[in-house]
Order: sequence, then C-alpha cells, then structure tokens
Amino acid sequence: MIEEELPVYTKSQLALRNGQDKPQIWVAYLGLIYDVSQSRLWLKGKHYEHWAGQDLTAELKDAPHTEQVFERFKVIGKLA
Repeated sequence: MIEEELPVYTKSQLALRNGQDKPQIWVAYLGLIYDVSQSRLWLKGKHYEHWAGQDLTAELKDAPHTEQVFERFKVIGKLA
C-alpha cells in the first residue's frame, strides 16, 4: 500500500490498540503505525518496559536493536 493511501489514526485511536482494550497490538514509529499483533515479543501488548498503543519513536534510542526491526511488521496506518 502506498503511504499516501494509508488510513490516519489519532493517538487516542492508537492507544486503544494495546492488546487489552482491543485485540489489535499496534505501535507507532516515525509517524507510521505497525501491527505487531503476531509477534511473540508483544504478547498482551507489552514488550519489556514498552507498552503497545503508543508512539515509540523517542524510546527506540534506548533499545538494543535498530529501526530495521520494524521491517518485519505490516504498516497499517499513519499517526495523525
């Protein structure tokens, strides 16, 4: 899907996709929203000290991996 065609979600809508309020597990990074629902590392919406339903852009600098980790996941929207 072309980035311009992606649906736009607000931070409030993203927050509901935390694996608790709704079954989807989504995270945002650099304005794009990724579906990490199928990742065993995001079970129940938590990955180490990170919670799903949030923009993780600022937190990635402290992660033991690079942004290439997001290449494994489908982009499903843009963050408003």
